[in-house]
Amino acid sequence: MRETLKLLFISLAIVIPFRLFIAQPFIVEGASMYPTFDNGDYLIVDELSYRFKGPERGSVLVFRYPKDPSKSFIKRVVGLPGELVALEDGGIVITSSEHPQGLALEEPYVKLKKGDKLSYALGQGEYYVLGDNRAQSADSRLWGPVPEDNIIGRPIIRLLPPAILPGNFNFNAN
Repeated sequence: MRETLKLLFISLAIVIPFRLFIAQPFIVEGASMYPTFDNGDYLIVDELSYRFKGPERGSVLVFRYPKDPSKSFIKRVVGLPGELVALEDGGIVITSSEHPQGLALEEPYVKLKKGDKLSYALGQGEYYVLGDNRAQSADSRLWGPVPEDNIIGRPIIRLLPPAILPGNFNFNAN
């Protein structure tokens, strides 16, 4: 009995800090990230890496919903702090000091586009996020940018179907 309690204590001493500070489970709800993620996909979210380096364009974020922090969402980063994000007829153009003439994003993961026409200037510590299924996604187009403090992490593992770093996409400047 004593050895069982000792094993249980050691297990909890390892699992609880890991779960609280390093990684946590997340279940995708809804079709906003289709086809990258399906409703019910079970993900493991890395909570540690964004404490050292901010999200990059094209990465997928799990974050607390800005209007109700008790809810968590998953979306893709398209706009970084200090940039101007312009959406028109399903396309996205990013204007920044790095791309003063504008960077047109190629998004092969988006299958269902939406003909929005709007622009948003991001402040420091703000990220513009969109669902991959633009036609059925509530995202920064509706409720604005995600503050850096709301970021939980990024998915590093999808259990079924199995994938490591699911949904990652690197944008190349054209």
